[in-house]
Amino acid sequence: MDNYQIVPIGHIESPYKQKFAIPRQPRLVPQAKARLIFTKDFNREEFVRGIDEFSHLWLLFRFHETADKGYSALVRPPRLGGNEKKGVFATRATFRPNGIGMSAVKLESIEYKNGQLALQLSGIDLLDGTPIIDIKPYLPYSDAMTDASAGFADTRPETQMTVAFSEQADSYISQQQQYPELRAFITNVLKQDPRPAYKKQKQQTQFYGMTLYDFNIRWQVDENHNQVIEISKQ
Repeated sequence: MDNYQIVPIGHIESPYKQKFAIPRQPRLVPQAKARLIFTKDFNREEFVRGIDEFSHLWLLFRFHETADKGYSALVRPPRLGGNEKKGVFATRATFRPNGIGMSAVKLESIEYKNGQLALQLSGIDLLDGTPIIDIKPYLPYSDAMTDASAGFADTRPETQMTVAFSEQADSYISQQQQYPELRAFITNVLKQDPRPAYKKQKQQTQFYGMTLYDFNIRWQVDENHNQVIEISKQ
């Protein structure tokens, strides 16, 4: 079999600085904004001429933080609570033979400043620094198959999780002006319940931390309720 060399065309600047708390699929958190920064060889406007005619794009990318860990024939999909194994090709798990993923995201705008080409995107589910290996337009008439079925992942993942903010967290969000959608962003991330499947079965209060943009966010989970305790700058 032939081997192929794939060269990244750019990378993602994302608010998700760690794998924990990234939504399982794209567009589940529409407030998740990112920039696709093109590498030197592709940093020319000719490469994206006409791309603004499309509202959404497919991004093909490399699972760069797990690619060196190899692949598994069987994986445990989070949608099944981590209790049942499925073949890796029947899932979107990260531990794949070639470590390639895909995401359908919204194109917000094209940016060309100080000689650097970038795409402004939203609804992303990608880790900061993710290498992008290709971009393709999303075609509704072809890509949106209304009669398709999706097995164990046939419906949008929903939880009964609620979210509230402490006085400190509420005040911090109100005082910062850089990210006007920060409250909605944090809320929608936590509503996805990013905890590992085995943690969701435990009844005691649990404490967690994550980094979004350059903020450290601490929260606690008590049954189906998230309480954001503290937000601070890194």
